[in-house]
Amino acid sequence: MEQLKTVYLIIGGGPVGIQAAKMLRKSRPESSVTVLRPEPFSVIYCAIPYAIEGIIDMDKIAKRDELVTDTGADLIKASAKNIDFDAHLVTLDDGRSIKYNKLLIATGALPFVPPVPGKELKNILTVKTAADAERIKEKAEKAGKVVVIGAGAIGIEQAQAMKSLGKEVHLVDMAAHPLPAMVDGEFGEKLIEELASAGIAWHGSSVLKEFAGKEFVEEVVLNKDKRIKLDAKNDFVIVSVGVQPELGIFKDTKLEMARDGIKVDALMRTNIENVFAAGDCVSFYSGIDNRPLGGKLATNAVPMAKVAAANMLGQKRAYQGFFNGAVTCLGDLRVGGTGFTQTFASKKGLSTVCGYGQTTSRFPIMPGAQNVRVKLVAEAKTGKIIGGQVLGPDAVAEKIDLITFAIQKGHTLNDLANLSYSAQPWQTFFPAANPIVKAAEDALASFNKKDETANEMMVENSLT
Repeated sequence: MEQLKTVYLIIGGGPVGIQAAKMLRKSRPESSVTVLRPEPFSVIYCAIPYAIEGIIDMDKIAKRDELVTDTGADLIKASAKNIDFDAHLVTLDDGRSIKYNKLLIATGALPFVPPVPGKELKNILTVKTAADAERIKEKAEKAGKVVVIGAGAIGIEQAQAMKSLGKEVHLVDMAAHPLPAMVDGEFGEKLIEELASAGIAWHGSSVLKEFAGKEFVEEVVLNKDKRIKLDAKNDFVIVSVGVQPELGIFKDTKLEMARDGIKVDALMRTNIENVFAAGDCVSFYSGIDNRPLGGKLATNAVPMAKVAAANMLGQKRAYQGFFNGAVTCLGDLRVGGTGFTQTFASKKGLSTVCGYGQTTSRFPIMPGAQNVRVKLVAEAKTGKIIGGQVLGPDAVAEKIDLITFAIQKGHTLNDLANLSYSAQPWQTFFPAANPIVKAAEDALASFNKKDETANEMMVENSLT
Protein backbone atom coordinates (compact mmCIF):
# COMPACT_ATOMS: atom_id res chain seq x y z
CA MET A 1 0.00 0.00 0.00
CA GLU A 2 1.00 3.63 -0.49
CA GLN A 3 3.41 5.21 2.00
CA LEU A 4 3.24 8.98 2.33
CA LYS A 5 5.88 11.27 3.79
CA THR A 6 5.58 14.52 5.71
CA VAL A 7 7.78 16.68 7.90
CA TYR A 8 5.05 17.53 10.40
CA LEU A 9 2.17 15.14 11.07
CA ILE A 10 -0.81 16.17 13.19
CA ILE A 11 -3.25 13.47 14.33
CA GLY A 12 -6.50 15.33 14.89
CA GLY A 13 -8.32 18.07 13.00
CA GLY A 14 -9.97 19.98 15.83
CA PRO A 15 -8.85 23.30 17.38
CA VAL A 16 -5.32 22.05 18.03
CA GLY A 17 -4.84 20.60 14.55
CA ILE A 18 -6.13 23.70 12.79
CA GLN A 19 -4.11 26.15 14.89
CA ALA A 20 -0.87 24.15 14.72
CA ALA A 21 -1.14 23.65 10.95
CA LYS A 22 -1.50 27.40 10.45
CA MET A 23 1.57 28.18 12.56
CA LEU A 24 3.75 25.46 11.08
CA ARG A 25 2.93 26.41 7.49
CA LYS A 26 3.34 30.13 8.13
CA SER A 27 6.76 29.69 9.74
CA ARG A 28 8.01 26.90 7.45
CA PRO A 29 6.20 27.20 4.11
CA GLU A 30 8.84 24.99 2.52
CA SER A 31 8.04 22.09 4.88
CA SER A 32 5.16 19.67 4.43
CA VAL A 33 2.40 19.57 7.04
CA THR A 34 -0.23 16.83 7.10
CA VAL A 35 -3.38 16.85 9.21
CA LEU A 36 -5.07 13.52 9.81
CA ARG A 37 -8.77 13.86 10.67
CA PRO A 38 -11.15 10.89 11.10
CA GLU A 39 -14.34 12.99 10.96
CA PRO A 40 -15.89 14.24 7.70
CA PHE A 41 -15.55 17.73 9.16
CA SER A 42 -14.62 19.43 12.39
CA VAL A 43 -17.38 21.19 14.31
CA ILE A 44 -17.77 24.23 16.54
CA TYR A 45 -18.54 22.14 19.60
CA CYS A 46 -19.98 24.86 21.82
CA ALA A 47 -22.45 25.88 19.07
CA ILE A 48 -24.09 22.43 18.91
CA PRO A 49 -26.92 23.23 21.39
CA TYR A 50 -27.93 26.25 19.35
CA ALA A 51 -28.03 24.22 16.15
CA ILE A 52 -30.20 21.60 17.87
CA GLU A 53 -32.48 24.36 19.14
CA GLY A 54 -32.74 25.81 15.64
CA ILE A 55 -31.23 29.21 16.39
CA ILE A 56 -28.61 28.52 13.73
CA ASP A 57 -28.59 26.10 10.79
CA MET A 58 -26.89 22.77 11.43
CA ASP A 59 -24.41 23.36 8.61
CA LYS A 60 -23.17 26.50 10.38
CA ILE A 61 -21.42 24.42 13.06
CA ALA A 62 -19.16 22.76 10.47
CA LYS A 63 -15.68 24.19 10.13
CA ARG A 64 -14.47 24.57 6.55
CA ASP A 65 -11.73 22.23 5.37
CA GLU A 66 -10.10 25.34 3.91
CA LEU A 67 -9.07 26.37 7.43
CA VAL A 68 -6.43 23.67 6.98
CA THR A 69 -5.95 23.40 3.22
CA ASP A 70 -5.70 27.15 2.56
CA THR A 71 -2.49 27.13 4.61
CA GLY A 72 -0.96 24.68 2.14
CA ALA A 73 -1.23 21.77 4.57
CA ASP A 74 -2.51 18.41 3.38
CA LEU A 75 -5.75 17.17 4.93
CA ILE A 76 -6.35 13.42 4.99
CA LYS A 77 -9.78 12.22 6.12
CA ALA A 78 -8.89 8.88 7.68
CA SER A 79 -8.24 7.36 11.10
CA ALA A 80 -4.90 6.37 12.58
CA LYS A 81 -5.03 2.63 13.17
CA ASN A 82 -1.54 1.95 14.47
CA ILE A 83 1.62 3.86 15.36
CA ASP A 84 5.28 2.84 15.41
CA PHE A 85 7.18 5.54 17.29
CA ASP A 86 10.57 4.00 16.55
CA ALA A 87 9.92 3.91 12.81
CA HIS A 88 8.13 7.32 12.84
CA LEU A 89 5.27 5.62 11.02
CA VAL A 90 1.49 5.90 11.36
CA THR A 91 -0.74 3.32 9.66
CA LEU A 92 -4.20 4.45 8.51
CA ASP A 93 -7.49 2.57 8.48
CA ASP A 94 -7.48 2.62 4.65
CA GLY A 95 -4.20 0.70 4.51
CA ARG A 96 -1.93 3.63 3.71
CA SER A 97 0.84 4.78 6.04
CA ILE A 98 2.53 8.11 6.75
CA LYS A 99 6.19 8.62 7.60
CA TYR A 100 6.83 11.72 9.69
CA ASN A 101 9.73 13.71 11.14
CA LYS A 102 7.80 15.33 13.98
CA LEU A 103 4.41 14.35 15.35
CA LEU A 104 1.71 16.30 17.18
CA ILE A 105 -0.97 14.19 18.87
CA ALA A 106 -4.29 16.03 19.07
CA THR A 107 -6.82 13.21 19.24
CA GLY A 108 -9.10 15.08 21.65
CA ALA A 109 -11.57 13.41 23.98
CA LEU A 110 -14.79 11.42 23.88
CA PRO A 111 -17.93 11.87 26.00
CA PHE A 112 -17.97 9.78 29.14
CA VAL A 113 -21.00 7.71 30.17
CA PRO A 114 -20.98 6.68 33.86
CA PRO A 115 -20.47 2.91 34.34
CA VAL A 116 -23.91 2.23 35.79
CA PRO A 117 -26.27 -0.64 34.92
CA GLY A 118 -28.07 0.01 31.63
CA LYS A 119 -25.51 2.41 30.19
CA GLU A 120 -25.63 0.50 26.88
CA LEU A 121 -29.36 1.09 26.30
CA LYS A 122 -30.26 2.66 22.97
CA ASN A 123 -31.89 5.96 23.91
CA ILE A 124 -28.84 7.29 25.79
CA LEU A 125 -27.16 10.02 23.74
CA THR A 126 -23.97 12.04 24.14
CA VAL A 127 -22.92 15.35 22.60
CA LYS A 128 -19.65 15.80 20.73
CA THR A 129 -19.96 15.52 16.95
CA ALA A 130 -22.24 16.72 14.17
CA ALA A 131 -23.66 13.19 14.01
CA ASP A 132 -24.54 13.46 17.73
CA ALA A 133 -26.31 16.76 17.10
CA GLU A 134 -28.29 15.34 14.18
CA ARG A 135 -29.32 12.32 16.23
CA ILE A 136 -30.50 14.45 19.16
CA LYS A 137 -32.43 16.76 16.86
CA GLU A 138 -34.10 13.79 15.17
CA LYS A 139 -35.01 12.13 18.49
CA ALA A 140 -36.37 15.40 19.85
CA GLU A 141 -39.02 15.52 17.12
CA LYS A 142 -40.94 12.66 18.79
CA ALA A 143 -39.89 12.98 22.42
CA GLY A 144 -42.11 14.39 25.12
CA LYS A 145 -39.55 14.18 27.92
CA VAL A 146 -35.76 14.48 28.03
CA VAL A 147 -33.46 13.81 31.00
CA VAL A 148 -30.08 15.57 30.95
CA ILE A 149 -27.40 14.06 33.19
CA GLY A 150 -24.78 16.62 34.18
CA ALA A 151 -25.27 20.32 34.93
CA GLY A 152 -22.05 21.72 33.56
CA ALA A 153 -22.16 24.27 30.75
CA ILE A 154 -23.00 21.75 28.03
CA GLY A 155 -25.69 20.09 30.15
CA ILE A 156 -27.35 23.41 30.94
CA GLU A 157 -27.24 24.45 27.28
CA GLN A 158 -28.70 21.11 26.16
CA ALA A 159 -31.46 21.35 28.78
CA GLN A 160 -32.41 24.80 27.52
CA ALA A 161 -32.36 23.63 23.90
CA MET A 162 -34.74 20.78 24.72
CA LYS A 163 -37.04 23.09 26.68
CA SER A 164 -37.17 25.55 23.79
CA LEU A 165 -38.36 22.65 21.61
CA GLY A 166 -41.29 22.14 23.97
CA LYS A 167 -40.03 19.12 25.91
CA GLU A 168 -40.45 18.28 29.58
CA VAL A 169 -36.87 18.56 30.78
CA HIS A 170 -35.18 17.12 33.88
CA LEU A 171 -31.63 18.23 34.74
CA VAL A 172 -29.69 15.92 37.09
CA ASP A 173 -26.37 16.48 38.88
CA MET A 174 -24.49 15.11 41.89
CA ALA A 175 -23.79 18.65 43.07
CA ALA A 176 -26.22 20.73 45.07
CA HIS A 177 -26.31 23.45 42.40
CA PRO A 178 -25.61 23.80 38.66
CA LEU A 179 -22.13 24.67 37.33
CA PRO A 180 -20.34 23.47 40.49
CA ALA A 181 -16.91 23.78 38.87
CA MET A 182 -17.63 27.39 37.87
CA VAL A 183 -19.46 29.01 40.80
CA ASP A 184 -20.05 28.62 44.52
CA GLY A 185 -23.35 27.93 46.23
CA GLU A 186 -24.57 31.50 46.65
CA PHE A 187 -24.37 32.05 42.89
CA GLY A 188 -25.65 28.52 42.30
CA GLU A 189 -28.87 29.33 44.13
CA LYS A 190 -29.59 32.04 41.56
CA LEU A 191 -29.07 29.48 38.79
CA ILE A 192 -31.59 27.11 40.42
CA GLU A 193 -34.10 29.97 40.42
CA GLU A 194 -33.44 30.59 36.74
CA LEU A 195 -33.98 26.90 35.93
CA ALA A 196 -37.31 26.98 37.75
CA SER A 197 -38.33 30.11 35.84
CA ALA A 198 -37.46 28.34 32.60
CA GLY A 199 -39.63 25.35 33.57
CA ILE A 200 -36.69 22.93 33.84
CA ALA A 201 -36.98 20.40 36.69
CA TRP A 202 -33.82 20.48 38.81
CA HIS A 203 -32.57 17.33 40.57
CA GLY A 204 -29.57 18.44 42.65
CA SER A 205 -27.52 16.25 45.02
CA SER A 206 -28.73 13.31 42.93
CA VAL A 207 -26.51 10.34 42.18
CA LEU A 208 -27.23 8.32 39.04
CA LYS A 209 -27.68 4.69 40.07
CA GLU A 210 -29.11 2.97 37.01
CA PHE A 211 -30.70 3.29 33.59
CA ALA A 212 -33.56 0.80 33.95
CA GLY A 213 -35.15 -0.83 30.93
CA LYS A 214 -34.82 -3.61 28.39
CA GLU A 215 -33.81 -2.23 24.99
CA PHE A 216 -34.40 1.42 25.83
CA VAL A 217 -34.28 3.42 29.07
CA GLU A 218 -37.66 3.31 30.78
CA GLU A 219 -36.58 4.85 34.09
CA VAL A 220 -33.64 6.95 35.24
CA VAL A 221 -32.96 5.70 38.76
CA LEU A 222 -31.33 8.11 41.22
CA ASN A 223 -30.32 7.83 44.87
CA LYS A 224 -32.98 7.91 47.59
CA ASP A 225 -35.07 5.74 45.23
CA LYS A 226 -35.99 8.71 43.08
CA ARG A 227 -37.10 7.65 39.60
CA ILE A 228 -37.80 9.60 36.42
CA LYS A 229 -40.05 7.60 34.10
CA LEU A 230 -39.64 7.77 30.31
CA ASP A 231 -41.65 6.65 27.32
CA ALA A 232 -39.07 4.18 26.02
CA LYS A 233 -40.22 4.49 22.42
CA ASN A 234 -39.85 8.25 22.21
CA ASP A 235 -38.14 9.86 25.21
CA PHE A 236 -34.40 9.87 25.71
CA VAL A 237 -31.44 10.76 27.93
CA ILE A 238 -28.55 13.13 27.16
CA VAL A 239 -25.41 12.39 29.17
CA SER A 240 -23.07 15.34 29.66
CA VAL A 241 -20.90 14.52 32.66
CA GLY A 242 -17.51 15.07 31.08
CA VAL A 243 -15.07 13.56 28.61
CA GLN A 244 -12.18 11.13 28.60
CA PRO A 245 -9.06 11.38 26.37
CA GLU A 246 -9.15 9.42 23.12
CA LEU A 247 -5.98 7.35 23.38
CA GLY A 248 -6.92 3.96 21.99
CA ILE A 249 -4.15 3.63 19.39
CA PHE A 250 -1.47 4.45 21.96
CA LYS A 251 -2.32 1.57 24.27
CA ASP A 252 0.63 -0.78 24.79
CA THR A 253 3.08 1.75 23.31
CA LYS A 254 5.90 3.51 25.14
CA LEU A 255 3.97 6.77 25.26
CA GLU A 256 3.57 7.80 28.92
CA MET A 257 -0.02 8.45 29.93
CA ALA A 258 -1.94 9.37 33.06
CA ARG A 259 -5.59 8.63 33.77
CA ASP A 260 -6.70 11.90 32.21
CA GLY A 261 -4.37 12.02 29.22
CA ILE A 262 -0.88 11.96 27.76
CA LYS A 263 1.88 13.22 30.03
CA VAL A 264 3.56 16.33 28.61
CA ASP A 265 5.90 18.99 29.94
CA ALA A 266 5.34 22.73 29.71
CA LEU A 267 6.70 22.68 26.13
CA MET A 268 4.03 20.11 25.18
CA ARG A 269 6.72 17.44 24.69
CA THR A 270 5.94 13.82 25.48
CA ASN A 271 8.47 11.30 26.76
CA ILE A 272 9.26 10.38 23.13
CA GLU A 273 11.64 12.56 21.15
CA ASN A 274 9.97 14.66 18.42
CA VAL A 275 6.50 13.67 19.63
CA PHE A 276 4.29 16.42 21.06
CA ALA A 277 0.70 16.43 22.32
CA ALA A 278 -1.86 19.13 23.06
CA GLY A 279 -5.54 19.69 23.75
CA ASP A 280 -8.11 17.45 25.39
CA CYS A 281 -5.92 14.34 25.02
CA VAL A 282 -3.25 15.58 27.45
CA SER A 283 -2.86 15.61 31.21
CA PHE A 284 -1.69 18.94 32.61
CA TYR A 285 -1.76 21.07 35.72
CA SER A 286 -3.21 24.21 37.22
CA GLY A 287 -1.50 27.50 36.55
CA ILE A 288 -2.37 28.48 40.12
CA ASP A 289 -0.77 25.75 42.25
CA ASN A 290 1.00 23.57 39.63
CA ARG A 291 -0.99 20.51 40.67
CA PRO A 292 -2.89 18.22 38.24
CA LEU A 293 -6.19 19.70 37.10
CA GLY A 294 -8.82 18.99 34.48
CA GLY A 295 -8.96 21.57 31.71
CA LYS A 296 -10.57 20.10 28.62
CA LEU A 297 -11.67 23.36 27.00
CA ALA A 298 -11.11 24.68 23.48
CA THR A 299 -9.78 27.86 25.08
CA ASN A 300 -7.03 25.75 26.66
CA ALA A 301 -6.44 23.67 23.54
CA VAL A 302 -5.67 26.62 21.24
CA PRO A 303 -2.86 28.14 23.36
CA MET A 304 -1.45 24.65 23.93
CA ALA A 305 -1.40 24.19 20.14
CA LYS A 306 0.55 27.43 19.76
CA VAL A 307 3.09 26.29 22.34
CA ALA A 308 3.43 22.85 20.71
CA ALA A 309 3.87 24.30 17.21
CA ALA A 310 6.45 26.83 18.42
CA ASN A 311 8.53 24.08 20.03
CA MET A 312 8.17 21.79 17.00
CA LEU A 313 9.73 24.68 15.06
CA GLY A 314 12.67 24.80 17.47
CA GLN A 315 11.54 27.87 19.36
CA LYS A 316 11.12 27.74 23.12
CA ARG A 317 7.70 28.59 24.51
CA ALA A 318 6.07 27.26 27.68
CA TYR A 319 2.41 26.77 28.57
CA GLN A 320 1.41 28.38 31.88
CA GLY A 321 -1.22 25.85 32.92
CA PHE A 322 -4.98 25.74 33.24
CA PHE A 323 -6.93 28.70 34.64
CA ASN A 324 -10.21 27.48 33.13
CA GLY A 325 -12.00 30.75 32.55
CA ALA A 326 -15.43 29.78 31.20
CA VAL A 327 -18.85 31.32 30.60
CA THR A 328 -22.33 30.20 29.62
CA CYS A 329 -25.93 31.46 29.48
CA LEU A 330 -29.05 30.50 31.39
CA GLY A 331 -32.00 32.33 29.91
CA ASP A 332 -31.10 36.02 29.84
CA LEU A 333 -28.53 35.51 32.57
CA ARG A 334 -24.83 35.25 31.75
CA VAL A 335 -22.61 33.40 34.21
CA GLY A 336 -18.88 32.84 34.33
CA GLY A 337 -16.11 31.55 36.53
CA THR A 338 -12.33 31.33 36.49
CA GLY A 339 -9.61 29.81 38.64
CA PHE A 340 -10.65 28.10 41.86
CA THR A 341 -14.04 28.42 43.49
CA GLN A 342 -14.01 28.93 47.24
CA THR A 343 -15.39 25.40 47.63
CA PHE A 344 -12.70 23.84 45.44
CA ALA A 345 -9.93 25.81 47.14
CA SER A 346 -11.15 24.56 50.51
CA LYS A 347 -11.05 20.97 49.28
CA LYS A 348 -7.44 21.55 48.25
CA GLY A 349 -6.64 22.76 51.76
CA LEU A 350 -6.27 26.41 50.80
CA SER A 351 -7.39 29.11 53.23
CA THR A 352 -9.19 31.90 51.37
CA VAL A 353 -10.72 35.31 51.78
CA CYS A 354 -13.61 36.36 49.53
CA GLY A 355 -15.28 39.59 48.53
CA TYR A 356 -18.45 40.58 46.70
CA GLY A 357 -19.25 43.52 44.49
CA GLN A 358 -22.56 44.48 42.93
CA THR A 359 -23.53 47.28 40.57
CA THR A 360 -25.89 47.54 37.63
CA SER A 361 -24.92 46.75 34.06
CA ARG A 362 -25.37 50.40 33.01
CA PHE A 363 -26.13 53.65 34.76
CA PRO A 364 -29.18 52.92 36.98
CA ILE A 365 -30.96 55.87 35.36
CA MET A 366 -30.71 54.17 31.93
CA PRO A 367 -33.39 51.79 30.59
CA GLY A 368 -32.66 48.10 31.02
CA ALA A 369 -30.17 48.41 33.89
CA GLN A 370 -29.80 45.05 35.66
CA ASN A 371 -27.67 43.76 38.49
CA VAL A 372 -24.12 42.52 37.93
CA ARG A 373 -22.55 40.56 40.78
CA VAL A 374 -18.88 39.65 41.20
CA LYS A 375 -17.17 37.33 43.67
CA LEU A 376 -13.41 37.26 44.11
CA VAL A 377 -11.49 34.45 45.82
CA ALA A 378 -8.00 35.17 47.17
CA GLU A 379 -5.38 33.40 49.24
CA ALA A 380 -5.84 34.30 52.88
CA LYS A 381 -2.11 34.69 53.55
CA THR A 382 -1.05 36.76 50.55
CA GLY A 383 -4.22 38.28 49.09
CA LYS A 384 -3.28 36.83 45.72
CA ILE A 385 -6.30 36.35 43.43
CA ILE A 386 -7.02 32.68 42.73
CA GLY A 387 -10.61 32.77 41.47
CA GLY A 388 -13.57 34.83 40.40
CA GLN A 389 -17.24 34.49 39.48
CA VAL A 390 -19.60 36.84 37.67
CA LEU A 391 -23.38 36.90 37.17
CA GLY A 392 -25.02 39.51 34.97
CA PRO A 393 -27.00 40.34 31.84
CA ASP A 394 -24.04 41.02 29.56
CA ALA A 395 -20.27 41.61 29.36
CA VAL A 396 -19.66 38.69 31.76
CA ALA A 397 -17.01 37.08 29.54
CA GLU A 398 -14.97 40.28 29.48
CA LYS A 399 -15.00 40.52 33.27
CA ILE A 400 -14.00 36.87 33.61
CA ASP A 401 -11.12 37.43 31.18
CA LEU A 402 -9.89 40.38 33.25
CA ILE A 403 -9.97 38.34 36.45
CA THR A 404 -8.20 35.47 34.68
CA PHE A 405 -5.46 37.87 33.59
CA ALA A 406 -5.08 39.02 37.20
CA ILE A 407 -4.70 35.38 38.28
CA GLN A 408 -2.19 34.66 35.51
CA LYS A 409 -0.04 37.61 36.53
CA GLY A 410 -0.17 36.86 40.24
CA HIS A 411 -2.07 40.05 41.08
CA THR A 412 -3.56 40.70 44.50
CA LEU A 413 -6.72 42.14 45.99
CA ASN A 414 -4.86 45.41 46.36
CA ASP A 415 -4.12 45.46 42.63
CA LEU A 416 -7.77 44.96 41.68
CA ALA A 417 -8.93 47.46 44.29
CA ASN A 418 -6.81 50.00 42.41
CA LEU A 419 -7.98 48.92 38.95
CA SER A 420 -8.36 51.83 36.54
CA TYR A 421 -11.63 51.38 34.67
CA SER A 422 -13.91 53.08 32.14
CA ALA A 423 -17.51 54.29 32.45
CA GLN A 424 -20.32 55.04 30.00
CA PRO A 425 -24.09 55.22 30.61
CA TRP A 426 -25.07 52.35 28.30
CA GLN A 427 -22.20 50.00 29.22
CA THR A 428 -21.23 50.40 32.87
CA PHE A 429 -22.33 51.61 36.27
CA PHE A 430 -21.65 55.23 37.32
CA PRO A 431 -17.95 56.23 37.41
CA ALA A 432 -18.18 56.02 41.19
CA ALA A 433 -18.00 52.22 41.27
CA ASN A 434 -16.98 49.08 39.44
CA PRO A 435 -18.14 45.59 40.59
CA ILE A 436 -14.66 44.04 40.40
CA VAL A 437 -13.15 46.90 42.39
CA LYS A 438 -15.99 46.69 44.92
CA ALA A 439 -15.40 42.94 45.34
CA ALA A 440 -11.69 43.53 45.88
CA GLU A 441 -12.39 46.26 48.43
CA ASP A 442 -14.88 44.03 50.21
CA ALA A 443 -12.35 41.21 50.42
CA LEU A 444 -9.65 43.62 51.58
CA ALA A 445 -11.84 44.71 54.49
CA SER A 446 -11.93 41.12 55.73
CA PHE A 447 -8.29 40.61 54.84
CA ASN A 448 -7.18 43.68 56.82
CA LYS A 449 -9.02 42.52 59.92
CA LYS A 450 -7.48 39.10 59.56
CA ASP A 451 -3.86 40.01 59.09
CA GLU A 452 -2.48 43.58 58.95
CA THR A 453 1.08 42.32 58.45
CA ALA A 454 0.09 40.24 55.43
CA ASN A 455 -1.72 43.27 53.96
CA GLU A 456 1.40 45.40 54.29
CA MET A 457 3.33 42.67 52.50
CA MET A 458 0.72 42.56 49.74
CA VAL A 459 0.97 46.33 49.20
CA GLU A 460 4.75 46.06 49.20
CA ASN A 461 4.60 43.32 46.53
CA SER A 462 2.24 45.45 44.43
CA LEU A 463 4.67 48.37 44.51
CA THR A 464 7.59 46.20 43.42
